[in-house]
Amino acid sequence: MPVSFSYDALPGRVVFGAGAARHALPDQMDHLGARNILLLATEHERPMAEELAAPLGERVAGIFTGVRPHVPVDVAAAAVAAAKDIRADCVLAIGGGSTTGTAKAIALDLPLPIVVVPTTYAGSEMTPVWGLTDGEKKTTGRNPAVLPRVVVYDPELTFSLPPSLTATSGVNALAHCVEALWFPHIGPIPRLTAEEGVLALGRALPAAVRDGADVAARSDALYGAHLAGMAFAATGSGLHHKICHVLGGAFDLPHAEVHTAVLPHVVAFNEPAAVDASARIAAALGARTAAEGIAGLIDRIGASTSLAALGMQATQVEHAVDLLMAKRYDENPRAVDETALRLILDGAYHGRRPGQG
Repeated sequence: MPVSFSYDALPGRVVFGAGAARHALPDQMDHLGARNILLLATEHERPMAEELAAPLGERVAGIFTGVRPHVPVDVAAAAVAAAKDIRADCVLAIGGGSTTGTAKAIALDLPLPIVVVPTTYAGSEMTPVWGLTDGEKKTTGRNPAVLPRVVVYDPELTFSLPPSLTATSGVNALAHCVEALWFPHIGPIPRLTAEEGVLALGRALPAAVRDGADVAARSDALYGAHLAGMAFAATGSGLHHKICHVLGGAFDLPHAEVHTAVLPHVVAFNEPAAVDASARIAAALGARTAAEGIAGLIDRIGASTSLAALGMQATQVEHAVDLLMAKRYDENPRAVDETALRLILDGAYHGRRPGQG
């Protein structure tokens, strides 16, 4: 038994269950006293968002659909302006990580509570981490003001996720668990959370990819993503996330797909220096090693593992190495240098399995 530990148990309410998004929102808004709500969604998800928000009636005072990946600063400014225009007292974000990120950008500027209804496995709804992109630079930070006050998880909202996005969004969630497990100061509660997240995602994703309407698999995957966000919130961003943030911000590459391409190579690099974490990951995935478990799961769910296939150019690999060398990796279990970064990025660029030449 541990004799001492500490971690931040973050506040917030979670409502989880099939159909929850269709009946829970009015009560949650009543609890917050929200009467002037700004609804956030992508243009693609706007019809669904408006349907889910319909029971709120005239309390929905405006809608912002200018959501973009990686939350460009001009989009954040436009969202803040939209909230000010209607004198919003609450932000309701229905969608994936970019929609949640836009809500956080508003809360970073205005003291407004956020309610999130996730439609992917992003996990950012459980964290106080925000991110903004300006040009090719992505800036992230932690601020308790951006932590959503209420998160409503409804696995039925993920039924329409295509197999490819189910796979990559799920691996994005898995990356949160993996990086939490090798965090140097992880306590027993976040460790248990991260391990359970790996277990849930490992068993759920193949079934969810195979049958998008499998409510048990979708529930398990969303549960795993919830745990992944909690684990990440209690630990922080390490080598893997820093690489993905640089690649996404600098080259406008899709977030979840980048995680999927990079994760096996970061795991293979860190595994020799993160023995306990790697053993836990391997056991949760029923594999001999963590790298084999991650790569094997990605193979089973048919996710692409090539940065080149996402549109990254070969000449951009060296530029990415230069950008990453400006960052610090003090909390990574293994020392990171230029050679290591080039090895990881080269493997991810070509989509090789770790260990292949």
